This record gives sequence, structure tokens and C-alpha cells, in this order.
Amino acid sequence: MGSTFEKHQKRRLISSYFSVVISISLVLFLLGILGILVLNAKHISDEFKEKVVLTIYLEDETKPIEINQLKKSLSVASYVKQTRFISKDEAATFMAAEYGKDFLDDVGYNPLKNSLEVNLLAPYVTAKRLDSISEKALQKNFVEDVKYDKDLVSLMNSNVKRLGFWILVISGIFAIIAMLLINSSIRLAVYSKRFSIKTMQMVGATKQFIRRPFVLHNIRLGVLGALVGIGANCLLIYYLNTSFPELKLIDYPIELGILFMCILGIGIVITWISTHLATQRFLNLKTDQLYY
Repeated sequence: MGSTFEKHQKRRLISSYFSVVISISLVLFLLGILGILVLNAKHISDEFKEKVVLTIYLEDETKPIEINQLKKSLSVASYVKQTRFISKDEAATFMAAEYGKDFLDDVGYNPLKNSLEVNLLAPYVTAKRLDSISEKALQKNFVEDVKYDKDLVSLMNSNVKRLGFWILVISGIFAIIAMLLINSSIRLAVYSKRFSIKTMQMVGATKQFIRRPFVLHNIRLGVLGALVGIGANCLLIYYLNTSFPELKLIDYPIELGILFMCILGIGIVITWISTHLATQRFLNLKTDQLYY
């Protein structure tokens, strides 16, 4: 009879541990998906920003040495991704290819200007930074005009801010759900040991001494669940990268590594907090309350 009861208790204990690991891995897998989406959205946003062109139009009389000096000063700036000189002849060729007709035949001369096209790094693609570069360039006597698409820059930055706000809200909701689910599973696991907790407390064991093995054990379960979730995320990334290589999900290994380390850390922190709260609850109960 006693052997049957012990087997039943052991099965219940294993089942509770299994439910904890599954809950942790499922929740952290979903958090990992959210993190991957955030990283991918950021990189797509950065790519669009870095395609914004600031065009500096030059006077026809501008000397090559002046063009090279301006190009070099922009190229060495920490906020500039690349610069490119476009001659008036190249511009005319591009327009002829774009519109399917050589407009020079109608005009009789080339009215276009030599220009420098400047692409900034994504964090610096703001109206303030672009206006600052424009003002400095216009101080050169050989610069005729500076233009960029102000409406596009404003629209992109406002959309990025809006996206960041909703990602923050969704991340907060996911974090709360993760805490509730994992906490519920851990409380059920600790509940099965409530009599052992109270027995140790009655023979004089301190709360810290009683709590420590539960915390360490559930942290190990948290690490295992996090590793399962990370493994599932890796399989998802591999599948998406194979099916949709244009997403370039594996082109940013450092960011993915940081994301997975954060997932592991979240698994450890949540299990530690949940176990601490669950054990504290049973430590504070009176013996007759353990049966309710």
C-alpha cells in the first residue's frame, strides 16, 4: 500500500516538474518570437532609413579639389554611411533610362548639376541632423542647393516611434502573462511539498534553509525550460531563413545571442521570484491550513 502511494506521489511530482518546464519553455519561446520580430523590424527600419539620400548640388564652376575635400570631410564623419559623386552626365544618362527618352535632344544642353549623394547611418536619419548637414554644406560658396525628402523622413521617424510604443506595450503584456503562467506552475509543484516544508519548519529549520533547495531546483528547471525555448527559436529561425532568406535573420548573430541570453536570464529570474513567493506562502501558513 505504501509503495503504491509513493509511486503515485512520485508520478505527481514528475508531472508537476514537467508542467513547470513546459510552461517556462512555451512562454519563453513566445517571448523569443517577439524578440526576433522586434530585431527584424528594427533592421528593416534601419535599411529604409539608410536609403534616404541627402543631395548636395554643386555649381558648374566647382573645382575637383573642392569636390574631393567636401566628399572626404563627409566620408570621415561618424554619422555618414557613404557618399557618392554624381556627375551631370551620369544624371542625364539616368534620367534618359528612367523616362525612356533623352531629354537633352529637346533642351539642347544639359541643365543638370554635379552632385554629392550622402547616406547617413540609421540613428542619425532625423530632420535635425539632415538640416544641420544642409546648413553646413550651404556655407560653401560652390554649393548651390541641398535637398532631401523631409516628408519621408518625418513619416519614417513617427512610424518607428509608434511601432516602438506598441512593442513596449506587447512586451509588457507578455512579461505579465509569463510571470502568471510560470508562477502558477511553480506554486502547484511547491504545493505537493507543503507538508515537507511545514515538517522542516516545525523541527527548527530556518525559512532560508527550507527555501534554498526549492529555489535551486526550480532555477534548474527554469534554465532547462529556457534552453528548450531557445532551441525552438533556433529551429524557427532556421526554417524562416531557409524559406525567406530575404529576411536575413542570421545576419545578426550578436543581437540574436544577446536576445537568447536575455531569455535565459528571464527564465532564471522569474523562477527564482515565483519559487520565493510560493515557498513563503506555505511557510507562513499554520499547520491546519495546509489541508485547504
